[in-house]
Amino acid sequence: MNDIVISVRELTKRFGDFTAVDRISFDVRRGEIFGFLGANGAGKTTAMRMLCGLSFPTSGSGIVAGYDVMREGEQIKRHIGYMSQRFSLYNDLTVWENMRLFAGIYGLSKNQTEERAAELLERLNFSSERNTLVGSLPLGWKQKLSFAIATIHRPEVVFLDEPTGGVDPVTRRQFWAMIYEAAEGGTTIFVTTHYMDEAEYCSRVSIMVDGEVRALDTPARLKQQFAAESMDEVFRTLARGAQRGE
Repeated sequence: MNDIVISVRELTKRFGDFTAVDRISFDVRRGEIFGFLGANGAGKTTAMRMLCGLSFPTSGSGIVAGYDVMREGEQIKRHIGYMSQRFSLYNDLTVWENMRLFAGIYGLSKNQTEERAAELLERLNFSSERNTLVGSLPLGWKQKLSFAIATIHRPEVVFLDEPTGGVDPVTRRQFWAMIYEAAEGGTTIFVTTHYMDEAEYCSRVSIMVDGEVRALDTPARLKQQFAAESMDEVFRTLARGAQRGE
């Protein structure tokens, strides 16, 4: 079985004369928690959109969950999970109705949906909230529910775009416990975060500056390489020379 779930070579995205993503290359292994960091304007969101089948690359190549980013964007979207900081569930639907809706989008049958929804609700201790409107849930509960729904179809890869923005430290720890549980089950986690303490939780971390991947290694090795006490120091050292930003 191939252990590489994401493989990127010289992936590039240009908008006219502006190169948003400049020939990035990396592999991500099955069950890895891969941190994808970069300051505003570094190109990480553009890169993630290409990997999710939402944006067409200008050049280079990429394979995600066995599908080609150049030719099979629709297949990629069906075989990955995605969660963003901008809460994407429907506030005017109940917890169960959201689960049923997204399970249908991902192609689960009625029986599969019932089975997976019951399993996830029990794991989250949400069984009593099955018929609760999502809009009435606390933010931390919404974030955990959003992650659960992103994995309802058991995808090989889950993309998390700033998933813990705005939640309290306790909820952040609980959320990362869910990430670890998913990774231990073989799901690959591709996560962007602006919390540098969360970068320490990742198996490996890449740091983008001005559209390029300037560093990629384990947190421990990156701190050693940059003679830094923390990932925040590593990030600041690399970002200091950035030529662009928002």
